[in-house]
Amino acid sequence: MTDNKQDHQPRDPRTGYHEGPFPEQVQEQPGLTAPMDPQPDHGEESYEGSNALTGKAALITGGDSGIGRAVAIAFAREGADVAISYLPEEEDDAQDTAAWIRKAGQRALLLAGDGRSEEFSTRIVADTLAEFGRLDVVVLNAAYQKNRDSFESLPTEEFDRVFKTNLYSLLWTARAAVPHLKAGASIITTASIQAFNPSPGLIDYAMTKGAQVAFTKALAQELGPKGIRVNAVAPGPIWTPLIPATEWPEKLPKFGQDTPLGRAGQPAELAAAYVLLASDHGSYISGAVLPVTGGKGL
Repeated sequence: MTDNKQDHQPRDPRTGYHEGPFPEQVQEQPGLTAPMDPQPDHGEESYEGSNALTGKAALITGGDSGIGRAVAIAFAREGADVAISYLPEEEDDAQDTAAWIRKAGQRALLLAGDGRSEEFSTRIVADTLAEFGRLDVVVLNAAYQKNRDSFESLPTEEFDRVFKTNLYSLLWTARAAVPHLKAGASIITTASIQAFNPSPGLIDYAMTKGAQVAFTKALAQELGPKGIRVNAVAPGPIWTPLIPATEWPEKLPKFGQDTPLGRAGQPAELAAAYVLLASDHGSYISGAVLPVTGGKGL
């Protein structure tokens, strides 16, 4: 009799996904999935759940596409109901993500609005609680970035947009959520390798990611005695709509190829990290920053 376990061949991490150059392409912010070439993998056909989040409810900001969509699909297949927030212009992506959540047999809640609004960033917590009756996992994932030609040409209105999207909205949503979280709940921030290894063209984005790391570590100390864990995932170069919308067409063909694994990552490759931090499997992990960078050091 053949032993299927022995026959299984592990995926080579250098070649398991798109490994060549990316075609030059530019999108307007916030970026959408449909025009991307190649199409990103969010785990639609590959992620298999193991009931790690059965009965839980999650809120994911920026959950319509990219990393947020991959996390939403994984959470649903692990047994969680999922609410996602997104910009109104991302409606098509949000509907696609909701369809995958429902296909997994879970409830999906769509929350359209701009995270730069304190009212919206706060209300999405109340809306999630009203729909699901509980809130167990908060993924603070929404972000904005744009390539800067130089620091001296950085417009104040752009600096303001980056900080309000990446920091203000994060604080508002977390602040609204904390009073409703019970022991066993989890807050997960999507930080970045940019917090530790910043690129000059992303200086304002990198500043916010550094602040998110400080937020994660400080809040973990405050909420730990209440049984609430706070962690961050620090992605490296991941192929999401944010990348062609960053406005660096000359850099895009080589995106991610400077990693030790020689390629950019796909959103699906981050999903397991979020599931670990959201589930009881990560019950002793708090105040941590988990790198998913293709080997690039933090």
